[in-house]
Amino acid sequence: MTSPSPSDTEQPTPTPPAEPEPSFGWTSYAEQINGRFAMVGFVILLLLEFFTGQDLWTWLGLR
Repeated sequence: MTSPSPSDTEQPTPTPPAEPEPSFGWTSYAEQINGRFAMVGFVILLLLEFFTGQDLWTWLGLR
């Protein structure tokens, strides 16, 4: 009796993951990106106020 060699057994080839279809509107990916940009913008505003001692309204000339 002989043992099967590695080349004799068929290994299933992995299929690549399906690419998501492009879509517009309220998608979960759009919401993630929007939230990340909002967080970055908020941190930038906090740093701006911390280092300059002036708030956003003063920077915009509204106060």
